[in-house]
Amino acid sequence: MKAAVVPAVSSPWQIKDVPQPQPGPNQVLVKMHASGVCYTDVHEILGHEPVGEIVAVGPGVTTRKVGDRVGTAWIQSTCGRCEWCQRGRRMFCPHLKATGIQAQGGHAEYMLMNAEATYLVPEKVSYEQAAPIFCAGYTVYSGLRWADPQPHERVAVLGIGGLGHLAVQYAKAAGFVTIAISHSPEKDKLIRSLGADEIVRDGKSLAAAGGADVILSTSNSTRSMVESIQGLRPDGRLVTMGVDAEPLSISLMDLIGKRIRIIGSQQNGPEYLYEALDFVAQGKVKTIVETYPLAEAPKAYERVAEGKVRFRAVLTM
Repeated sequence: MKAAVVPAVSSPWQIKDVPQPQPGPNQVLVKMHASGVCYTDVHEILGHEPVGEIVAVGPGVTTRKVGDRVGTAWIQSTCGRCEWCQRGRRMFCPHLKATGIQAQGGHAEYMLMNAEATYLVPEKVSYEQAAPIFCAGYTVYSGLRWADPQPHERVAVLGIGGLGHLAVQYAKAAGFVTIAISHSPEKDKLIRSLGADEIVRDGKSLAAAGGADVILSTSNSTRSMVESIQGLRPDGRLVTMGVDAEPLSISLMDLIGKRIRIIGSQQNGPEYLYEALDFVAQGKVKTIVETYPLAEAPKAYERVAEGKVRFRAVLTM
């Protein structure tokens, strides 16, 4: 089968012929239809937004069948025995095997998935739309849910890109007044079309517009995250989902005086992925994608690495 591979550290992606895998116990073989290229592909995890159709099942599989439309997120398997597994927090398992790191990723014609790690893709959702939800959509919707916004609270999204354009839609679909924090006036028309009620440029202007109870930070700029805190209301929550090498520093006067919280977030539970996919099936959330055939995976990678994709890149098979 054809697959995108990185033969050495820091080498460019290549399309090569590799052996087609066969499912073992509790595994399914998936004929890939789409695989999202996330910015995380650039520095760590290859092919962690994979979706396709099951074409074979291994011994012991009872919950999935040939023909099922499925995808998988970044947790492929855990030990099932540690404290975190037993408490239902598998993302903290020290023996976790991740899609695209310890297990094969989805940039290939076929992929093995652990049956218990698969999620059914709603019939109304195309493969191209589904793929980015397994990381980008899952991440931002999970962050929104983890912040636990209450009725009448206001949600702001910092950074309107691959994650942020989905975060705006999820916040609006969930019924919250939604504010976009964008430094790019040329995006204003698009941001309005995503459902934003207001657009501001920074934390100061967010405060002037009434502030936000939750800021979903999808930016990779620590400086922008810190600056946005000015716009948090008392008891507000900054949910960080973007990654920067710079440390996050915050005034103790803000932290104590306004009783705000800084929340680190990842993919916080399978129920949030189910809900994220369901919003897409209802037509309330749509991913803006650029599609590339598998043969053009190196091109897709370069566009993602250079920040030129608007807003998600998806390989199609």
